[in-house]
Amino acid sequence: MTSTTFDAPLAVPLQQDARIIALVGLAHASSHFGHLLLPLMFPVFMKEFGLSYSELGLLMTTFFVISGLGQAGAGFMVDRLGARPLLLAALAIFAVASAAASMVTGYTGLVLVAALAGLGNATFHPVDFTILNQRVSAPRLGYAFSAHGLTGNLGWATAPLFFAGLSSAFNWRTAYLAAALMYVGILLLMVLQRDKLKTQIAVAHPDQPAEHSMAFMKLPVVWWCFGFFLVSTMTMSVVQSFSVSILRAMHGVSVEAATWTLSAYMLCGALGMLVGGFVAARAAASSDRVVALAMGSAALLLVLCGTGLLGGTLTMVVLASTGFAVGIGGPSRDMMIKKATPKAATGRVYGMVYSGLDTGLAVAPVLFGALMDRGWYGATLMGAALAMSLSVVAALGVGRRSRT
Repeated sequence: MTSTTFDAPLAVPLQQDARIIALVGLAHASSHFGHLLLPLMFPVFMKEFGLSYSELGLLMTTFFVISGLGQAGAGFMVDRLGARPLLLAALAIFAVASAAASMVTGYTGLVLVAALAGLGNATFHPVDFTILNQRVSAPRLGYAFSAHGLTGNLGWATAPLFFAGLSSAFNWRTAYLAAALMYVGILLLMVLQRDKLKTQIAVAHPDQPAEHSMAFMKLPVVWWCFGFFLVSTMTMSVVQSFSVSILRAMHGVSVEAATWTLSAYMLCGALGMLVGGFVAARAAASSDRVVALAMGSAALLLVLCGTGLLGGTLTMVVLASTGFAVGIGGPSRDMMIKKATPKAATGRVYGMVYSGLDTGLAVAPVLFGALMDRGWYGATLMGAALAMSLSVVAALGVGRRSRT
């Protein structure tokens, strides 16, 4: 028998829920900001260190392999140690990674930074969702998931502006030092507000079967969730890592305009998350269908971009709109995963399922980087659309198995 306190919390005052959601949202934004620590400087690294797209893609593979392996393990640690200590450690690691990035002198240093940043990223999803599921009242969970996704997209949207602005005003090394200071500031805030981040742990009794903690891995629905994240995030990797280069190569778009398009994609995703929160709260029973519709729409938009027939300006608009379609499905996606999660295994399931996200982000840069090196820019976008189409199948599979 297991003693646990992972049941949905009772209703609490809105102000208390809002504070917890805001803190978790800030942490999530900082992790998404960290996803772009290296990709945004790819053009600089190519020029200064003479790197190829495949070598740059391997940096992101390093980041996400370490993040994925760490995330699966972090889920178990969250259930045993609580979420708060892992969150504080992750922010400290991101600060160290950013400081190290300011001092790199070649490819080896970049690989080490990628590994450090991946380790820092590993804990965020099991940490975030454990805090939200334990500390936010059940009627507000849909909105909490929306805010969580929205702040993640804002972290992505802020990073290009942050690095472009500071790099232009000073230089890229100074931008990385500023990022390190930002992470230190967020860490100090979390320490000051640590009472809001405390979670209760699952306590196993001596008569509990030894294999009990791994029992969730026998459930097919967990692996369908894993597969969903694997294929859906391959598309996100293409947009984050290569959209600037694709827009420049296919349509002669300036670096500034292409970078703004990436930020617009992230901002549209954040707006979609906001709208998707209301959808998730009102259509919780059909969360898988909402996700499938959103991802299917995004796949069609990517196909249009991949044809090359839209021209530069319209391609930028349509690519940014793709973020809105994906964003609408975000809160329903998290609701879909929650319905598939056994009690007392929140950290473990979210850690395992979201390691699929890291797996997709690890595979995609190498796979699509090879296409980019051959100049197959339209095919890169078409491949991203195909991956997004597979996520539609996976979402419907999750929903079918959750209901049965």
